[in-house]
Amino acid sequence: MKHKYKITGMTCNGCLNHVKNSLLCIEEVDTVEIDLEAGEATITMSSHIDIKQLKDVLSNSSYDIHPLDYKAPKTKSEPKKKGNGTFYCPMHCEGEKIYEKAGDCPVCGMDLVEEQNISTAHSEQWTCPMHPEVVKDSSGDCPICGMELVPIVSSDSAEQKTYKDLLKKLWISAGFTIPIFIIAMSEMLPNNPLYDILPMKQWNWIQLVLSIPVVFYTTWMFFERAYKSVITRNLNMFTLIGIGAGVAWLFSVFGILFPDVFPAQFKTEFGTVHVYFEAATVILTLVLLGQVLEARAHSRTNTAVKELLKLAPNKAVRVEGDNEVEISIDQIKIGDVLRVKPGEKIPVDGVISEGSSSIDESMITGEPIPVDKAIGNRISSGTINGSKTFLMKAQKVGSDTLLSQMIAMVNNASRSKAPIQKIADRISGYFVPIVILISTVTFIIWMIFGPEPSLVFAFVNAVAVLIIACPCALGLATPMSVMVGVGKGASNGVLFKNAQALELMSKIDVLIVDKTGTLTEGKPSVERVVVSSGYTEDNITSIVFGINQNSEHPLAEATVSFAKGKNIIAKKVENFESVTGKGVKALLDNSIILLGNERLMLDHSVEIDKNLLSSAQKEQEKGKTVPLISIDKKLVSYVVISDAIKASSRKAISEIQMSGIEVRMMTGDNIHTAEAVAKELGITEFRADSLPEDKMNEVKKLQSEGKKVAMSGDGINDAPALALSDVGIAMGTGTDVAIESADITLISGDLMGILKAKKLSDQVLRNIKQNLFFALGYNILGVPIAAGLLYPFFGILLSPMIAALAMSFSSVSVITNALRLKNVKI
Repeated sequence: MKHKYKITGMTCNGCLNHVKNSLLCIEEVDTVEIDLEAGEATITMSSHIDIKQLKDVLSNSSYDIHPLDYKAPKTKSEPKKKGNGTFYCPMHCEGEKIYEKAGDCPVCGMDLVEEQNISTAHSEQWTCPMHPEVVKDSSGDCPICGMELVPIVSSDSAEQKTYKDLLKKLWISAGFTIPIFIIAMSEMLPNNPLYDILPMKQWNWIQLVLSIPVVFYTTWMFFERAYKSVITRNLNMFTLIGIGAGVAWLFSVFGILFPDVFPAQFKTEFGTVHVYFEAATVILTLVLLGQVLEARAHSRTNTAVKELLKLAPNKAVRVEGDNEVEISIDQIKIGDVLRVKPGEKIPVDGVISEGSSSIDESMITGEPIPVDKAIGNRISSGTINGSKTFLMKAQKVGSDTLLSQMIAMVNNASRSKAPIQKIADRISGYFVPIVILISTVTFIIWMIFGPEPSLVFAFVNAVAVLIIACPCALGLATPMSVMVGVGKGASNGVLFKNAQALELMSKIDVLIVDKTGTLTEGKPSVERVVVSSGYTEDNITSIVFGINQNSEHPLAEATVSFAKGKNIIAKKVENFESVTGKGVKALLDNSIILLGNERLMLDHSVEIDKNLLSSAQKEQEKGKTVPLISIDKKLVSYVVISDAIKASSRKAISEIQMSGIEVRMMTGDNIHTAEAVAKELGITEFRADSLPEDKMNEVKKLQSEGKKVAMSGDGINDAPALALSDVGIAMGTGTDVAIESADITLISGDLMGILKAKKLSDQVLRNIKQNLFFALGYNILGVPIAAGLLYPFFGILLSPMIAALAMSFSSVSVITNALRLKNVKI
């Protein structure tokens, strides 16, 4: 029989697999099919199963199962808490799943990490020093006593709180563990002086008492995580720690309480049972030390986002008529006029409406030289004003600003999984059960073949195997490198949308580039308008102005600016129609107007003036863009538009080619212009008159040949090819559609950013491989040594305490190696 149910709490494929595997554990369940998008599960069962039984198998997780007609109850909305409340697992156990509050990952047990968000930079509140219950969003006077309100000191982030809490517990744990260690190690001294004070039996009781705060307070979280991992069938590092340290401590407790049940092998010369309180507490304390060091090191992996957050100002000055009012960033609306003073951070994205200045954009573009900006120039949130005051008009606010989008993109990319991580995921799935098996085999072999006391050797070595194994290092190998690499890219003006793009960039064979806005400045200007007899330049310009005045295409904007500069009034046209990749069509007083390339003219059987066309082609051969204009199917004019090649394009193309990547240019411009630009930049493979589908087909063709293809562009017509390519690279100076379709965004719109992306990708991939090699090598060497492999040859055994120290530092070493990426030169 089949039944459908509603599943709540699922957000990713990791959730889906967890729910499916949990339900399949019920004996009567034959198959489970889950629709993640609909949140529904179809269960085939041999006999009816009560829904309570289905709920029970999910009771220890964040998921729940309900009848199909279940509707989630409406909950009373709670006041918004400070901070963004977004947490994620640093090992990405459940993909990109995020959590609303701090805690442990339900799969690996690691502390969840708080995502840094721009909203936290704007959260400033004020309170009265006499009446703390008064909390305001802005400064002013207390409504009760009239005292001036003071800013509330920002509380620590969840990350800092976790670190401080762990550090506090570490000191407490060390305070109790060190005496236990001294008592236990004193047994190695001849004529142990401690036995003159109390007999061994009493010292064992003292060790037990001292171990209780360590086991049941400072490190109890490890046992909670171990228990959770077992009941949810997500075996992890804490499973091994919990079993190893827990068995050692429980064995010691039983040894004190029931010494007579143990064989002579486990007893000392004084008749007491060998206890391992020092091993259990030292192991737990060293693991706690590893967690502290890991938390401290982990806080340095997202410094790029923290640096970006520092760019977000809290206040802005809004101009309201003759008055200027200081307001919160959250109060800025589109269209507001803001005053930016020297040295201040620009509050939102917009354009300069009055004045001029030089802007330091280094933190978001990676370029150290300030950029001169004048009226009409775009400026971005977070950049720093130079020495002059100016007025700006707000165009993008809140989450729409460039700074907010950068932070969001870095956060999303940091949470995503690189393809290479699949290797670690596959290994991790079998890791813990294999280690437990090896530990069991170790105990049996030492018990049968080991020297006397063989049971003691078997017990100690089996615990050492459990403790030294570290699946955590393996799980952190990839995400730590990705997080640091993505941050490094962001600080250099290269934004990766996901970890897959970061990895694939190092494997690119062919780079396809657009011309306008990619190789050229994307700031075209009209040089002149050429007309045939019977028409005047002003007449044609007014027609072109009328057609292009509502278009955002760079070429259209150039003609509009040209007309406005000559104070020409636009003609009123009707039935405007854009012909993709060719131009535009409109009606003017019942006359058909065509404005576009030669293909548009041919499609409409336009009568060509050969002299006019020949003149236009000569301009194209100089690298100029030359739109043709026809009226009633007769070619009457053309416009000469120049768009300077970016100063860095030649160097960038040359270095990209030297790195082994083939560069091809595809442009919608004519063959003459394309050839001139390609020749100047040293590009041998190029294609002119390319429509959006032509670019897509070229990407498909190259991919069918087994090549990895990157596409770089900045226009709407580039978006389909950007989305289809293995790695889409958008110019940050281009359209939002192109940026949305791309995997990588170059903030400055400079092709040198592609080189930076390639170098960074190479470095990150190398770093990931180093981490995986280290993590795997550590476990491959450490586990056999802990099992006693060296004992028959060198008489060397590994103490469980040394194993715990090695395990704790293995994860820290992986993170430290990933942090080296912050210093690489790209």
